[in-house]
Amino acid sequence: MDRCRLIVTPGEPAGIGAEILIKAVQEEQNQIITIDDPHRLAKLASDGGYPLDLTIIDDNSAIADISPDIPTTGRPHHLAVIPITWADTITAGTPSAANAPQVIEAINTAVSMIKSDQADAIVTNPIQKATLHQAGFEYPGHTEFLAALDSPKDNPDNCLGTFPIMMLVNSMLRVVPLTIHMPLRDIFEHITGDHIMRSVRIMARHLASDFGISAPRIAVAGLNPHAGENGMLGQEDAMIIAPAISQLQSEGLAVTGPHSADTLFFEDKRDSYDAVLAMYHDQALIPVKTLDFHHGVNTTLGLSFIRTSPDHGTALDQAGQFTARPDSLIAAIQLARAMSNQRKKYQTSIPIDVFK
Repeated sequence: MDRCRLIVTPGEPAGIGAEILIKAVQEEQNQIITIDDPHRLAKLASDGGYPLDLTIIDDNSAIADISPDIPTTGRPHHLAVIPITWADTITAGTPSAANAPQVIEAINTAVSMIKSDQADAIVTNPIQKATLHQAGFEYPGHTEFLAALDSPKDNPDNCLGTFPIMMLVNSMLRVVPLTIHMPLRDIFEHITGDHIMRSVRIMARHLASDFGISAPRIAVAGLNPHAGENGMLGQEDAMIIAPAISQLQSEGLAVTGPHSADTLFFEDKRDSYDAVLAMYHDQALIPVKTLDFHHGVNTTLGLSFIRTSPDHGTALDQAGQFTARPDSLIAAIQLARAMSNQRKKYQTSIPIDVFK
């Protein structure tokens, strides 16, 4: 198996992050480093009845020497831990704003490890955004914070880190929502030709570099029912989306659409594309979660490094009970590993200027 050193951030400590990580380790997910209180992890594992073989990394400068040697056999329940002490007592299901600075710093540390070649990819456990905002966190979520940490000088593709996009991946689909967390009434002003073209170019580059698809086929969903039905159900598809697709096609990209979203995700149709650009949050996430709810992964394209995350929240109502399924975290770990190994093999680049 190719080696891939993953750093898994703790996310909200009062949520299920540590529990599903311990469960993932039971499934022989190795070569993993996390940032947490090792005594807390040991107690959680013991309370849940799971064996856990911890290696504590006291000296961060030694990570580069230690992490490549984490065995993939012989220590099936192994987890390396960069130790921290949480500011406040962790109560399952009850987040504390006092711990927010350490949640944020753990993400900082993970990015620093990537930049210093101490890890190959980041897997982020879910954060409780409301709690972080109470502590002064100024970003809408993980994606925007990671983009801010991704220095332009580290990103060779015209500062892609300033324009990250979210791709949802499962066993059947890869879907990018053009607009994400905003009311439906606000999405129209964000659906522009430039936004569509930049997103598709980034998708094309990462489908090649991280997924091994040399000539990716990208389907673009329409905004209105039946993609506007020749203007009878709205003008956006003909006036905004279609011209953007034509421009992308003139650049040599295999882009089609706008497609009627109500048939785009049908089983037979899925064979005609490698990824979909959807226009808004639910248009993208409903098919992903309906087709394969437990194995959905959120990955961020447009960064200079690889980041994946489980496609679920902190599940505070399940925390402390060890009832949460680790499937999505395991899928995120496996996808991060596959993307990292594919990127290492990638030698050529697609001649695309994402800021045309």
